[in-house]
Amino acid sequence: MLKTKSAELLQKIKAFAGKNAVMLIALAAAAATAALVPVDREYLGYFDLKTLACLFCVLAVVCALKNVRFFYLLAHRIVRSFKNMRLCALALVYVTFIGSMLIANDMALLTFLPLGYLVLSETGMEKYMARLFILQNIAANLGGMLTPFGNPQNLYLYTRFAIPDGRFAATMAPSFVLSILLFTVCCLLFFKPEPLEISGERISLPPLRTALYLALFALSIIMVFRVIPYYIGFFVVLAALLLFDRDALKRVDYPLLLTFAFFFVFAGNMARLEPVRRLIGGLLEKNTLLFSVLSCQFISNVPSAILLSNFTQNWPALLVGVNIGGTGTLIASLASLITFREFTSHEKRVAGRYLLQFSAINFAFLAILLIFNLFIVRV
Repeated sequence: MLKTKSAELLQKIKAFAGKNAVMLIALAAAAATAALVPVDREYLGYFDLKTLACLFCVLAVVCALKNVRFFYLLAHRIVRSFKNMRLCALALVYVTFIGSMLIANDMALLTFLPLGYLVLSETGMEKYMARLFILQNIAANLGGMLTPFGNPQNLYLYTRFAIPDGRFAATMAPSFVLSILLFTVCCLLFFKPEPLEISGERISLPPLRTALYLALFALSIIMVFRVIPYYIGFFVVLAALLLFDRDALKRVDYPLLLTFAFFFVFAGNMARLEPVRRLIGGLLEKNTLLFSVLSCQFISNVPSAILLSNFTQNWPALLVGVNIGGTGTLIASLASLITFREFTSHEKRVAGRYLLQFSAINFAFLAILLIFNLFIVRV
């Protein structure tokens, strides 16, 4: 009996660690730097409460909208308008791309990857699953670059540097347009116009709850754009969901919020270590864009944004770098880990083949976007 319980506990720990690897890495990084910088009052200044509050509200309201199947209905209607695999793939990639602009890249993937699997499995087109998931992943990472709330690192940098809305969009627009062109070409090349039919189901939305959640979503966006104080919006969203959808609060990606908190500690401590300040500051002075892209490949784009923002005021190059740097390795973006987890839940036997395709396509995107920004846009 004791051995059985121990085995079950060990299995749960392994499952938790596998699902929340980035959070645990962030915790380990925070703990390691805390050994070098003893805890003191300055730690309280590490945390960007506005970023955490805005991120919580967006995640919570999106969970509520998912609970009433709003995004599923919206995407399903778009997909059913197309009749062949190529057009269907374009629709799925574009809806993920647009979704990431509105509900953040990780939530867009959690919403639309299952829809992609549903479409492929119902039409017998599972052979396209790896390509479709990879392009949806890239669309989610790059689609969110245009808006402050599209990617978590955008929300942080937008708040940290008080970036004007117009300059934010203008900085990211060239990479945004090129990204659209690239994944559109990939869809045309990777998918044949094979005819297919999509079976559907009748979905009705609860009108009052849907209207309320859309209003809360608008409120969350208004918070991001500094129209109202973040703490007012936070308490309104929290109170509304406590009354109408407590399940949405349970489904919030709290490990993502904790990841941010741990990396705030890690970045704050690193910024107080003089040798680190000199090293990173020197590298960023040479080429902020290139170094931020390289940093993402090893520690992911969100922690890179948090860490490097302590060493440079060149926010345009940093902003572009941590957005296009989300392509590349599997750990360059949390969204990529979400996609890999979703794919292997359906196709464990071909995980290695998926990683090869993922790396080839992602590094091709990264190379083109980096060269474009270094030599044409000259960020």
